[in-house]
Amino acid sequence: MIRALPGVAAALAVAGLTLGTLVVVALRAEGVARLGPGDWAAIRFTLVQAALSAGLSVALAIPVARALARRRFAGRGVLITLLGAPFILPVIVAVLGLLAIFGRNGALSSVLGWFGLPPVQVYGFHGVILAHVFLNLPLATRLILQGWLAIPAERFRLAATLGLAPRDVRRLLERPMLRSVVPGAALVIFLICTTSFAVALTLGGGPRATTVELAIYQAFTLEFDLGKAALLSLVQVAICACAAVIALGAAVPAGFGAGLDRMIARWDAPRGWRRLADGAIIAAAAAFLLLPILAVIADGLMALGGLPAGVWKAAGRSVLVALTAAALALALALPLALLIQRAGRFGGLIEPVAYLSIATSPLVIGTGLFILLFPVANPVALALPVTAVVNAAMSLPFVLRALMPALRDAEAAHGRLADSLGMTGWARLRYLLLPRLRRPAGFALGLSAALSMGDLGVVALFADPAQATLPLALYQLMGAYRMDDAAGAAVLLLGLSLGLFWVFDRGGRLNAAA
Repeated sequence: MIRALPGVAAALAVAGLTLGTLVVVALRAEGVARLGPGDWAAIRFTLVQAALSAGLSVALAIPVARALARRRFAGRGVLITLLGAPFILPVIVAVLGLLAIFGRNGALSSVLGWFGLPPVQVYGFHGVILAHVFLNLPLATRLILQGWLAIPAERFRLAATLGLAPRDVRRLLERPMLRSVVPGAALVIFLICTTSFAVALTLGGGPRATTVELAIYQAFTLEFDLGKAALLSLVQVAICACAAVIALGAAVPAGFGAGLDRMIARWDAPRGWRRLADGAIIAAAAAFLLLPILAVIADGLMALGGLPAGVWKAAGRSVLVALTAAALALALALPLALLIQRAGRFGGLIEPVAYLSIATSPLVIGTGLFILLFPVANPVALALPVTAVVNAAMSLPFVLRALMPALRDAEAAHGRLADSLGMTGWARLRYLLLPRLRRPAGFALGLSAALSMGDLGVVALFADPAQATLPLALYQLMGAYRMDDAAGAAVLLLGLSLGLFWVFDRGGRLNAAA
């Protein structure tokens, strides 16, 4: 029982931070009648933009994933790796890159001006959709590509032996796979888009482009109406919960069975114009995803040396918050993972606790913490610690998913030997588990730190300009139309985010046990 205490304490801490703050928010809410027309408009906009963003991301990802699955070319592995970069790309940096390409003064508007056409209007509904597709198309592509690669190679070999045409392969192999993969991918993106704050804050914000997240923020900063913010927080959680229930019933197992884990050879890959079409799809997706990032880097490198001193101080605060959040996330995830492993078949009852933050918006948690702290302390003075705690909670599911497979493999391979030697407690953790968890722990720390570096959520509720983190300082520069300084701050934020991820991930790989 004593060995389980750290895991139980971690589970209670996570439940308190998610469910506890939700209860606090619920007690502060004052009934549905308080929702005005603007609030209902925000709810409608949230649902419409999230559904449309998820639908477009998945629809565009299917041909990209199909092309990547059936083509082999130089640099394919690098391109697939780069598709994961937007996941740790700070959202505010992505927005700045989109403005550089699609904004009123961006590259696309300049090209349109050559033909006498009006510039592109990127703000509002279509700007929010564009940003969400940019951020989530890579994720959808990776998820669907994994579905293609999971089809046993023997199925494609049998299709080639039977002389099936490409349309028959699509009907018998690809469509069943898509029915099993697409609902889950769409759910993940829908949840990300419903809880997306920075995109709506920078590209939306008008009466017709306000999300529930942004409405919560406005209830705090403009009206200081905690009851209204609490009620909107409950609406946000209800939206996420309903989406999860719908998606659970939408996925259909593909039913391919097991294969022999052979390398997949695509005999069905058509030649001629279809091969050119696949190449064009891959090139278009790569250009759409890489050009905005390259534009930010090109503009920001020149302005990096002239950044104000306040930006560098904000960068220091962001690094401190990111390191704290990463350490807290690992401190929660490791005992939780050990508890789940020890619990055996009952571990399935404990594991969902760690994933509660997925269905809870960071602003919902921030709202609850604000309500709790306001009577006893100055929330502004605690802005950075609270931001670190919330960021740790939001990255906990990813950290746990990185640790659990390695922990299960270590116990499966060496657990019986350790039991026969009487190796328990700290000795088992130090000599058996930690050496084999070093690599996934390094990846998890890097991912958590990178996600925290780019966060523009809770800190916007609590912090004043003197305590701004780097994403908040970048947003303030954009609001003041100091776009050169904003580009320089974006490059600094991008470099620090990727740098922290690389340092931790690389550190975990050095001399790590397999």
